[in-house]
Amino acid sequence: MKMQFDPVIRAYERGDSKRILDIWLAASRVGHPFLGDEVLLRQRQIVEELYLDQAEIWVAEQAGQVVGFIGLLDTFIGGLFVDPQRHGGGHARTLVEHAFRLKPFLELEVYAANPVAPGFYRHLGFEEVERRPQDDDGRPFELIRMRWG
Repeated sequence: MKMQFDPVIRAYERGDSKRILDIWLAASRVGHPFLGDEVLLRQRQIVEELYLDQAEIWVAEQAGQVVGFIGLLDTFIGGLFVDPQRHGGGHARTLVEHAFRLKPFLELEVYAANPVAPGFYRHLGFEEVERRPQDDDGRPFELIRMRWG
């Protein structure tokens, strides 16, 4: 019988960066395959060089290993990523619930083509507030803006 333990949520530490970047890339390949590996590898570099220092990052740790993270830019969820081997284990929900306790409201954008994210956020109480036909780089991938609170 497999035992499930709630993850520990803690603040990001510089030593987490390699694991976080590995999780980001693996989860992005699952959620955003339509972007292609070349784009994802460029985005990973931006996450490493800019995002890790600018965002308020919380990690989910289980049995001493980082299994996921959420990045907040004030009240905007800039990213929520969980190791694909841990998908379905409640880690993403736990990270978002942590953010609920920290912020009076939250907003985010998800790709409409992401097979899981829009439904996941709706299930947690986020509501769609708008859509736009292109992403930030002008690619023809529809984005859904959602809000909670």
